[in-house]
Amino acid sequence: MNVTVFGTGYVGLVQGAVLADVGHHVVCVDVDAAKVERLKKGEIPIYEPGLEPLVKENHVAGRLKFTTDAAEGVKHGQVQFIAVGTPPDEDGSADLKYVLAVADTIAQHMEGDQVIVNKSTVPVGTADKVRDKVDGVLEARGRKDLRFDVVSNPEFLKEGSAVSDCQRPDRIIIGTASRIAQDMLRELYAPFSRQQDKMIVMDVRSAELTKYAANCMLATKISFMNEMANLAERLGADIEMVRQGIGSDPRIGYHFIYPGVGYGGSCFPKDVQALIRTASDIDFDAKVLKAVEARNEEQKTTLFQKIHKHYQGNLAGKTFAIWGLAFKPNTDDMREAPSRVLMEALWQAGAKVQAFDPEAMEETQRIYGNRDDLTLCGTKEAALRGADALAILTEWQSFRAPDFELIKQQLAAPVIFDGRNMFEPKRMSIKGFTYNSVGR
Repeated sequence: MNVTVFGTGYVGLVQGAVLADVGHHVVCVDVDAAKVERLKKGEIPIYEPGLEPLVKENHVAGRLKFTTDAAEGVKHGQVQFIAVGTPPDEDGSADLKYVLAVADTIAQHMEGDQVIVNKSTVPVGTADKVRDKVDGVLEARGRKDLRFDVVSNPEFLKEGSAVSDCQRPDRIIIGTASRIAQDMLRELYAPFSRQQDKMIVMDVRSAELTKYAANCMLATKISFMNEMANLAERLGADIEMVRQGIGSDPRIGYHFIYPGVGYGGSCFPKDVQALIRTASDIDFDAKVLKAVEARNEEQKTTLFQKIHKHYQGNLAGKTFAIWGLAFKPNTDDMREAPSRVLMEALWQAGAKVQAFDPEAMEETQRIYGNRDDLTLCGTKEAALRGADALAILTEWQSFRAPDFELIKQQLAAPVIFDGRNMFEPKRMSIKGFTYNSVGR
């Protein structure tokens, strides 16, 4: 099939590359000319394992093309994906200006029947707004003879494993009442449902809510476990033992019950806030979601509180090594990252930071620029030199088995603040460290 994807961000680029890889002919449209030129050269603007070779191979094979020409994109696709950003407004609601701008663009250029697919994460009711926008433009053009469907097809990609998630989805949610649209999307996604039918068809509004409900449920598990971790510290329990005890219950499971310093990224914070705002707009008090957000915001300050207590508030002039800047491993994404909260609090207290991350160094430089109180180091060992203590914010694989003797030699004192519970407290004590973790 011929497919057009508007937006070459995280979702659009992954979806376009994976669809091209199974044989569809995909044109990706973006307004950023420089970004499009980079993609044509095989330069990927984001870090995502497996994405770069997938884009390069399918671009060379001619199945994946990039353009700034919206008219070309609309003309090409039997299916038009909207995969642009929906950044949060000041009130927490999702900003739909980019989604509606694409809808306007499609309506301006379409000359035949179209299936328009909302891939962006959007509030309930967005499909109606897209439909109204397209209707209005077609009426102004005098082309009410053109038929179109607006479908909700939310993504469920995890940063760090987005390519494999897209290639082997556990479910494909389709929100539509149109048999034509449903049949077309069944054909599009057939290569991903060979062993079993993974498509779940429902009404549009239910599909839109499913995306938010999924992310908010996972965010709730994280915030609940962090609350239990705070209780465990005060009650003299070990949250890691508790985690194993409850995770063994198949009704709960082990996913998303790791205590730490809170969730970040482009999805969970934004989606929780957006659903709270949606609830507020219909005079519903989303008490659970508000508690999830409040616990997460407070949890991001946990490591700083431990550091502040350890040094009795005397942080001015001290230097802290930080391992991990991305909000999670296998990505360079620092949106809403706990590392940012800690660094900014340390700077406010007069401390300096020496930081390392395997992938997020350029992003850190972009966000903070050149600061006298921030040194970006080429290796995790370099970040240790002369620092008063080490703080771990991201559980990168390369941090799991460090040279502890080297750490002791490089640090001014053997002190570690571990926001991801990577090591065993008794073992760290035997090795001579003052080890501060979460919920233990």
